[in-house]
Amino acid sequence: MPIRQQIFALIVGIAISIFIVEMVRRRKLREEYSWLWLITSLGIIILVIWYDLLVFITEMIGAALPTTTLFVFGLLFLLLIALHYSVKISSLTDQVRKLAQKIAILQSELDERKAESGEGRAESREGRAKS
Repeated sequence: MPIRQQIFALIVGIAISIFIVEMVRRRKLREEYSWLWLITSLGIIILVIWYDLLVFITEMIGAALPTTTLFVFGLLFLLLIALHYSVKISSLTDQVRKLAQKIAILQSELDERKAESGEGRAESREGRAKS
């Protein structure tokens, strides 16, 4: 790999790591998601430093070029993230539906209690008026 590409890839890997740590520090990204991105940036740094590993992986999967291997793994990474977020969205959708149902039940009970207390007050007023 040409030295310019190595330097660029190394800078990108380090920049991703710093950016992720900063996002976690500012509470913009939760720790549970940061590990995935930190491992990815570490993988980039390792493959830049240990280029022979990338060549070995390329030969193992039968790809023509190391860049093809990077694109394949990048695509797999994005597919896994999309799948993970789909699972999370499904779970959150179920939670929102259940919460909406509970709120509707509580609101109905509250309305019933208000109606009952309103009737009780009206009856006590009528009783006082008769006395």
